[in-house]
Amino acid sequence: MSRPTWLVALIRAGFPGRFVLAGVTRWPVVGKALEKWLFNGDDLVFLPSDRVVQVGRDVNAPEQVVLPSILVERFINEANYHWVMDNCICRQASHCKDYPVGLGCIFLGEAALGINPALGRRVTREEALEHARKCREAGLVHLIGRNKLDSVWLGVGPGNKLLTICNCCPCCCLWRMLPVVSEDIGATVKKMPGVSVRVTEGCSGCGICAEGVCFVNAISMVNGAAVLSNACRGCGRCALACPLDAILVECTAGAVDLATGNIRSLVDVG
Repeated sequence: MSRPTWLVALIRAGFPGRFVLAGVTRWPVVGKALEKWLFNGDDLVFLPSDRVVQVGRDVNAPEQVVLPSILVERFINEANYHWVMDNCICRQASHCKDYPVGLGCIFLGEAALGINPALGRRVTREEALEHARKCREAGLVHLIGRNKLDSVWLGVGPGNKLLTICNCCPCCCLWRMLPVVSEDIGATVKKMPGVSVRVTEGCSGCGICAEGVCFVNAISMVNGAAVLSNACRGCGRCALACPLDAILVECTAGAVDLATGNIRSLVDVG
């Protein structure tokens, strides 16, 4: 049953407290219950910006760059049902001033038809593609995959018939709670397979990349140079922020196909 608008408003009002909820997930019994209720079966990947991706040097791969946004376009083209949210609940709840509040999530699959029409609208395939393009042009990062939390707060199902495409900003994203949430839940949000991020010797130590750029605080300054931790989810924002292009985001030639197969095994958008 789709959620009434008053309940969505209540969820929105409680959004700033997500870090408290994230901390609770580390409690042994309560955390496992929350994981099963809100995150069971999740598999989500951040996609790096097309503007910073270079193809990995794979001797068996053709010499061409397959852009990460193709993954989003592939599923939009395959889907029979497309739904666009009128607003991003994360940016709306956080009163975001830096990114468009009106560029909400895209939901694909039959379950999207159950979303409360007061929250968005069913769109054509072409409209969904245009919405995704606008999100990228606005500097938002795609997060795509199966997300049980969306099924729960929207009150729709089944979960294997709902594909989430979030369009995230660094300041308001729900998943800023990743450094706080339990390891098991945090592991459901990943790098795109085949994506790697590295700091090169061209780093001058200016620190720009470490100043509120990363979703998960995965980059910091150590001995005058930027250093990436294992918390990196491969979104590539640090590479976009670097004034010297000293951070490289590389993507192997088969990465998009691998990610496509993983998502198809979890969600049916037909």
